[in-house]
Formats: sequence, structure tokens, C-alpha cells
Amino acid sequence: MLSFHLSPAVAEALRIRRPVVALESTLITHGFAYPRNIEVATRIEQTVREAGAQPATIAVLGGRITVGLGEEELQYLATCKEARKCSVRDLGIVVGLGLDGSTTVAATMLIAARAGIGVFATGGIGGVHRGHPFDVSADLTELARTPVTVVCAGAKALLDLPLTFEHLETLGVPVIGYQTEEIPAFYSRNSGLRADVCAQSAADVAQIVRARRALSLPGGELVCVPVPRESELPHDVAEQAILSAQQMADEQGIHGAASTPFLLDQIAKLTRGASVRANVALLLNNARVAASIVAEIATSADWADR
Repeated sequence: MLSFHLSPAVAEALRIRRPVVALESTLITHGFAYPRNIEVATRIEQTVREAGAQPATIAVLGGRITVGLGEEELQYLATCKEARKCSVRDLGIVVGLGLDGSTTVAATMLIAARAGIGVFATGGIGGVHRGHPFDVSADLTELARTPVTVVCAGAKALLDLPLTFEHLETLGVPVIGYQTEEIPAFYSRNSGLRADVCAQSAADVAQIVRARRALSLPGGELVCVPVPRESELPHDVAEQAILSAQQMADEQGIHGAASTPFLLDQIAKLTRGASVRANVALLLNNARVAASIVAEIATSADWADR
């Protein structure tokens, strides 16, 4: 059985059934450079609190899976140079060897579910890599088997979006557009791909989640929230930067786990920081929406007694 440490605030919130939103930590170690990483992580947690929920940032510190990082722990992780980017396959390694690790979408989902947290906010999920259709993120597999509602801005735009969402369809994962019928493309509000359903409110999402749990359906739900309009990176600008960054990665032979941080860094440079501004805006927006969804779910006796 997976063992972990709950912060006092998270433990108390779960005890009294106060809404809790899980947050991943890879954005701290691999998404942004210091000190922007700690600033963004702190703002995300504050956004969750202001929306009426308890944030629970998840990471592995010294081999201990920790659900709910304190200020000192966040600061430590933000400046840690050796933290391993942990998907599910890596958890046993970092725990067994007493290492530090940040959690991806897949690992965060698994830990959140074991801790009794049903909603998780992130930026974008992993998926099928462009030009490398057999390079598929473990995020998709975890979505198919772990009952956690993941709130995001779609899959990361640098991925092959049509193949990613076809893969989710095959796995039976419902893709819910939040106040949109079209799946957002991370930096941009539109991708040309239709969501399985449009949920107009957090209450609509909660109804879907409750029905799926009542039916004992496997896996979670993907709630896709468009980036705020004022922070959107135009699709053609984003796409050109992605193509240029992908070409650089291919020329340098960068693939697999190393590709995402490399591509994100290059895209930021090519867009003169506009991609970073869009990324921060969507992270905060997703956190706000996730808090509203978990508040709606928490009103259900069926959910509370699961």
C-alpha cells in the first residue's frame, strides 16, 4: 500500500470534508525557472484558497510522498537541482532510494486518489508526441484507470493533439469542454477538435462526475478550460513557435522525458515570453475552476460517503 504524509491543513480539510484541490509539482522543478516557479506555485495555491478550497501540492521529499507542501517545502523544491521528474514508474525509485521528486499528471493523479482527493488542477496533460506516435505519455493511461477529475487547458500544444484525443477516446476517457464545445489548445482557445460534451458550469461537471462514480466507471474525466481570452497566444503564432522548437529538438536528438522542458523553453524564447504569460494565466484559471468543481462535488452526499 502506498504510504505518504498529509500536511496538517490537508488532513484537517479531508477530515471535515472541506473541498481539496490536488496540484502537481513538475511545474515547479521543470516548468519555470527560479524564482518564477515559486511565485507561480504560491499564486496557484492562493487562487485555490480564495475560491474556497484547500490546495494540496504533491511531491516526494527525501523519499517521502508528501500531500500538501508547506512554505519551506515549496521553497526547497523550487531551488532543488536534483529533483527527479516522477511519473508513476518513478515513484518506487525515488521513495526506495530516499530521493526528491516532482510529480507529473499521472503520478499526481495516483497519489491524489489514494489520499482521497478527487479533483486535480494542472496546466496541460501529456499525450502523443508529434512525429513520434509511439511516444505516449503515461498521463493518458492514468486517466483511463484512476478516478480523478483533471482540470486543464487541454493537452500541451506541442503534442499531436488529434492523436492524443483519439487515444483518450479509445481509452474511454470523457473530454469535457468547460463553457466551450471545442477542446482548447493550451496557449490558444481553439484546436478544431470537438469535446465530447460542453459543460456550462461547475455544477454540470459535478453531475457528470457523480454519475460516472455511481456507475462505477473506470478512470477519470478531463475537463478542458480555455485560456483567458486576454492572455491567449494566437494559434498561428503558437504553432509557428512549436514547429521551430520541434525542429530544433529533432536536430539535437532530444526526445522522451527531456523533450517537454526543452520545447517549452524554446517556445518561450521564440514568442518573447508570451507563451509563459499564457501559461501562468491558464494555470491560475484552471485552479479557480477546479476549486469551483470540487465545491459542487462536495455538496453530494453520495460523493462524501464514497
